[in-house]
Amino acid sequence: MQYSFAERTKSMLASPLHFMRSLSTRESFISFAEELPAEELFPLSSLEAAAAAVISKSPAALQYGEPQGYLPLREWLCNNFKQMKHTEVVAGQILLTTGSQQAFDLLARVYVEPGDPVLVEHPTSPGFLQILKMQGAVIVPVEGNADGIHPEHLLQQMESIRPKLLLVSPNFTNPTGVLWSLERRKEVLEICRSRKVLIVEDNSYGDLHFGGISEKEFYSKYPSLFSLDEAGKGGQVLYIGSFSKTVVPALRTGWAAGSKAMIETMVMAKQLADWQSSHFNQCLLHYLLESSTFDILEHVQMLNREYEIRLKLMTELLKRPAWKGSRFEIPAGGMFLWVKLPEALDSVALLKCSLDKGAAFLPGTLCYTNGEGREYIRLNFTHPGRDELLLGMNLIGEAITEFTARS
Repeated sequence: MQYSFAERTKSMLASPLHFMRSLSTRESFISFAEELPAEELFPLSSLEAAAAAVISKSPAALQYGEPQGYLPLREWLCNNFKQMKHTEVVAGQILLTTGSQQAFDLLARVYVEPGDPVLVEHPTSPGFLQILKMQGAVIVPVEGNADGIHPEHLLQQMESIRPKLLLVSPNFTNPTGVLWSLERRKEVLEICRSRKVLIVEDNSYGDLHFGGISEKEFYSKYPSLFSLDEAGKGGQVLYIGSFSKTVVPALRTGWAAGSKAMIETMVMAKQLADWQSSHFNQCLLHYLLESSTFDILEHVQMLNREYEIRLKLMTELLKRPAWKGSRFEIPAGGMFLWVKLPEALDSVALLKCSLDKGAAFLPGTLCYTNGEGREYIRLNFTHPGRDELLLGMNLIGEAITEFTARS
């Protein structure tokens, strides 16, 4: 049968991400393209014990739960926000979702009409761009620098359109790894407040910070826009995040925190989408977080030490002859290195050659709205082990050498 899919699905169906994900299941294939943590660092024994305990404790964990999410886990988040992020919220301000991407998808469903202008960082997350395209939004990029998006360009874009919202990731922006300065955070919040533009703040990578700084110290130095907006009391910021990067992705547990009016509306959309995220997974995660045998802070500190080592290894490999002429800024955290290729190299064409070698990266074009970014690639440094990192970077280096010779 010839299917007539909606026009808005064309960009989704044309994306190479699905193809690369299918290749990544091959045993010998090395992917730097995806947003994956290191599975060899998963807390397997603690997860196994938590799963057994939750099942033996009560069969209710296998029942349907409430659409807003397991209350004890939302209360744990409230306490964590207060202790570590200097932000006071109540459980009614939090919705548990199937990852942070669903949190943004639910917001887009209830807040963005087809044709609405939406401001985004330039470049920005490919997954979030796909959600906005599916919703029929007009995506408007805002330029930035090492301190975050430019207030001047933000104001300029707001003069020409009436944006529905601004989507940002101040802590290690995907894909650039930029960490916004405190001054820039305050400037952007004030601009959006004066223009009554909602900010969606993604903090999926915020806990992955390097240099040995503690979580409490980090959020003291770099407070979220949400906390600067008095934790939703100003109604200006929807704050989203996930446990996928810090515990395990398979639990598929993310969250959205905001004003009660916003969260209540998103809960209704959540009911229509899938009724609730996995009640069992939320019970398991809560048991794990409260367990005396697992310390989430120590676990994340261990991740940060290892990921910083892998980032340093990747940057050293980028100094090899094949990568001569490439440019990058070393991020202070996150999962990605954003690399500008040597002159005259095209990331989309190079990807085809690299795939034949058995390695993948994300071409920069997927992080832009208008076909830009052919000279950039995004490299994930958290998923490949150290040996895989060495081999994979060498394979891409070989592809660069061969591609350059042919050109």
